[in-house]
Amino acid sequence: MKLSVQHIALCLAIALGSSMTANAQWLRVWQSGESTRYTQSEASTIPYTTAGQTLTIGGDNYSTAEIDSITIVQPVTITWSDNSASVNIPDNVEGVTASVSGGNVIINNNNTWSEQEFVLAGTSTAGSLTYNGEYKAKFHLNGVNLTSTTGAAIDIQCGKRIDVIIEDGTTNTLADFANGDQKAAFNCQGHVEMSGTGSLTITGKCKHALRTKEYLFIKKSFGKLTIASAASDGIHCGEWYQQNGGTVSIGGTSGDGLQVETAEASDEELNGTLIVNGGTLTVNVVTEDTKGIRCDAAATNTAIVPKLNILAGSVTVNVTSTASGAKGIASDGTLTIGSTSTSPTVNVTVAAGVYTDPDTEEENRATGIKAETTLTIAGGATTVSATGSKARGVRAATLTATGGSLTVTNTGTKSQGIKLDNTFVSGQGGTVSGTIKY
Repeated sequence: MKLSVQHIALCLAIALGSSMTANAQWLRVWQSGESTRYTQSEASTIPYTTAGQTLTIGGDNYSTAEIDSITIVQPVTITWSDNSASVNIPDNVEGVTASVSGGNVIINNNNTWSEQEFVLAGTSTAGSLTYNGEYKAKFHLNGVNLTSTTGAAIDIQCGKRIDVIIEDGTTNTLADFANGDQKAAFNCQGHVEMSGTGSLTITGKCKHALRTKEYLFIKKSFGKLTIASAASDGIHCGEWYQQNGGTVSIGGTSGDGLQVETAEASDEELNGTLIVNGGTLTVNVVTEDTKGIRCDAAATNTAIVPKLNILAGSVTVNVTSTASGAKGIASDGTLTIGSTSTSPTVNVTVAAGVYTDPDTEEENRATGIKAETTLTIAGGATTVSATGSKARGVRAATLTATGGSLTVTNTGTKSQGIKLDNTFVSGQGGTVSGTIKY
């Protein structure tokens, strides 16, 4: 239900009195494509000026001229208990059907005209959710704890934007079936945007823990995401990754910690880009010949150059002693840390040594930071410590320092500080400390 700006003052009292008290849980105020959500109690009384020029909702003041619309939300609720699940679909929600078998829920949504919201709650050691739809949707994780015995814990078969809201103050856990053929414990065929200040822990027993076919965007308002372990990658994104806030911790992965692929054919402007704009990102690398944070090139489309940009926040990567030949942070293209206006903190430690490829017998050194083309230090403080035997601090084609600092130490037997293919471009304002070899 959408109310035009011209009728806000007149219609709100009627809408809230009839619709919201019956089934709806929230009210959303939309401005420039973004919305603010209010609970039923917050929206129960809405003072407005006599001329209808301003509204006050939940303590927030709005100019009616700047409101695009107001949406009264009718969420579908899915609740798990032991090995069973129940689905509540409000009478006036159109296009949504559900089938339930034990704790396994399948939602089909034929609605292509409005954004449906779903609330997930409860606990099941044999539960899952499969969602089929063709339009964007929102999923609220409100204290849901699912372990699947058939496949993914949550499988969203929708190529549109999916909002995942980790409700404030809630703890949520997801784990998949170890012997299935699913791509991830939490899998989405579209793109995911995460917000909410609660916590979510994911365990990927079969392959990845969290996978998006397209992008993953973690908003500034986000709480905490923990990848407890994964049989392959912890987080695997098909186009790009951006973190603006929150805390992301990744460990116990047999594959890469955080991997961004470059799609061969995509019109996404950020395709092949990994961006940290804020928050905290921590990756513990425990498996040989893997990468903590990885930005991949396309297999054949060489026109797309991957970009790994750590512009703000804090990034910590630990390459442990068991991860021989592993890389802490690696880009198949460029790697930029900081900018003229931002100062991230980056700390990489490398305690691992050399990995010998069983097929080629080629030795690969464990390395803290690796860039196939240019590594640019433009701001902030970056420290790399290589303590493993033959470990390497930094490997790049070209190193450019325009601001901030890069400090590299190597104390491992036959270890290296900085290894460059081409040149070190200095004298541009940045500080580099470490032994450079060409």
